[in-house]
Amino acid sequence: MIDVRPSQQMRDLGVVQHGAGILAEPARAFDLPAERDEAERITDELFAAMERIGQVHPFAKGMGIAAPQIGIARTAAVVQPPDYAPAIILLNPRITTHSDEMDEQYEGCLSFFDVRGLVPRPLKMTVETTALTGETVTSVYERGVARLIHHEIDHLDGFLYTARMRTGVEPIPVGEYRQTGRAWAYE
Repeated sequence: MIDVRPSQQMRDLGVVQHGAGILAEPARAFDLPAERDEAERITDELFAAMERIGQVHPFAKGMGIAAPQIGIARTAAVVQPPDYAPAIILLNPRITTHSDEMDEQYEGCLSFFDVRGLVPRPLKMTVETTALTGETVTSVYERGVARLIHHEIDHLDGFLYTARMRTGVEPIPVGEYRQTGRAWAYE
């Protein structure tokens, strides 16, 4: 049996990999409700990608995927919280406030899945999104779900989690990460 690297497995599943220009540029916002059909189509593509990925890798503590990760430079992302909670659809998301209290946990990214990085993030944040009908929706997220959502919003803004890591801290190989005992498992 051939051992396939995790990043190659994600590439094979249609996930754009680290180094692609689309991951380093801000995505374009939707004009809703005028672009409702486009937003729904892209959201469906994100759910299909999550389904494909979920069939080959378990995500015990949740996962998310942003449109740039499937080659679409639009501000859409889907987050699946842990415990089979309903998925969260993010269209034109914007963090409006966040707590000063931070938590530092390991994160993974489908766009460079061979490593994990220790990332500080706020424990609580308020996010505005746009509904398909054009209304602004405000939601408050905490702890793990806030981390998942912040990670995906970063993708839409053209950032990878490495931009949030403390100076001097580098991502570590998956095998080493599993030995840390700090496996947060957002991947």
